[in-house]
Amino acid sequence: MNFSSCMVLPSVASEEIVEAVFHELRDRLTPREAVDAAAQMPTGLKELWLASESPQRTVRRIHKTDFIREVAERAEIQEVEASHAVKAVFHVLQVLFQSPTGQEGEAWDIFSQLPKDLKKLWMEAARLQ
Repeated sequence: MNFSSCMVLPSVASEEIVEAVFHELRDRLTPREAVDAAAQMPTGLKELWLASESPQRTVRRIHKTDFIREVAERAEIQEVEASHAVKAVFHVLQVLFQSPTGQEGEAWDIFSQLPKDLKKLWMEAARLQ
């Protein structure tokens, strides 16, 4: 799946932005859940998702504001752009996991590990068209 060709991401979306969102989300999950999510991704996205992953890493317990700031810094974009990119990538992941509401299957497993403010963002992403 090519994220930049997705209607919800601007055509200028780059691999760096997707990678930044992936890594911040992945690091917010347990290593086991990160591997479970990767197992349902096509090869290219799986490689991007698992880049620099370590089974010994600790879960980064950050909330929405810090999450978006970290994405912005990693991708070298403004926080407003990062907020839109996070929502768009969350939506595409939900589509990839065949989760129309963001709460089925693998999407539910990810959702269940997020704090309330990121859960809200995850649910907003489910409503994107």
